Amino acid sequence: MRESPSIDEMFYGTVTVGERGQIVIPAEARAEYEISPGEKLLIFGHPSRVGVIMVKMSGVSEFIEMMKGALALAESVVSEQDSSEESS
Repeated sequence: MRESPSIDEMFYGTVTVGERGQIVIPAEARAEYEISPGEKLLIFGHPSRVGVIMVKMSGVSEFIEMMKGALALAESVVSEQDSSEESS
């Protein structure tokens, strides 16, 4: 399992939303995440409305599988906690 990057490794600067609602993704981020001109990105709103998340359309399946794994782990932990509470 690879180690998660630190926040300073994931921060690429700031962007300004233009009059037409457009932003420019910093060049370093485009290079790091291999985002090319014409690439389709999906935009998801954060549940608490504090921002958005962009995911390359070509990587959505991998993203979903990762989230399924995280959900399965969370369900397992909750199940174990419930079992230990019932046996107490």
